[in-house]
Amino acid sequence: MKPQRRVWIGAAALALGFGGFGAWVASRQYRLATADNSAVDLLFGLAMPDAQGREVRLADWRGRPLVVNFWATWCPPCVGEMPELSEMQRDYAARGLQIIGIGIDSDKNIRQFAEKTPMSYPLLVAGPGGTELTRRFGNTSGSLPFTAVVDRDGRIRHRILGRFDNAELRAAIAATL
Repeated sequence: MKPQRRVWIGAAALALGFGGFGAWVASRQYRLATADNSAVDLLFGLAMPDAQGREVRLADWRGRPLVVNFWATWCPPCVGEMPELSEMQRDYAARGLQIIGIGIDSDKNIRQFAEKTPMSYPLLVAGPGGTELTRRFGNTSGSLPFTAVVDRDGRIRHRILGRFDNAELRAAIAATL
């Protein structure tokens, strides 16, 4: 084999090796950690302002099945899934489901967003500190959107990192009701 060909083959093998290692690291980084159900207790211990500035005690939803959706106005996938969440809130409200949007954004941005785009579920303001709450739910990367389905007993039953698949989320909700 010619020396130049060996160099190219070696460079290609090295590039593939680094690429494979990078993909492995990336896949490990964005896996969901095991969620501690104490995250739900923490959630129920909080009060957050809604989009209109009124304080909402999350403990008021204890004992109900919940879909907790972490989002931000600057996150296109987050905004893209909101009409589906609104539809699900309407579809499942009679069965006790409550969807909660927890915005990891400023109160001003969330208020302006809510004025332009009304939702059938409450949009709450956690601010940048809400990222830590997502981590408690097992979202180690802090990426958005992030959705958790919580049963009536306060146990996390399903989590989705990234834009959810409508059928997957509806199946998780149905299993929780």
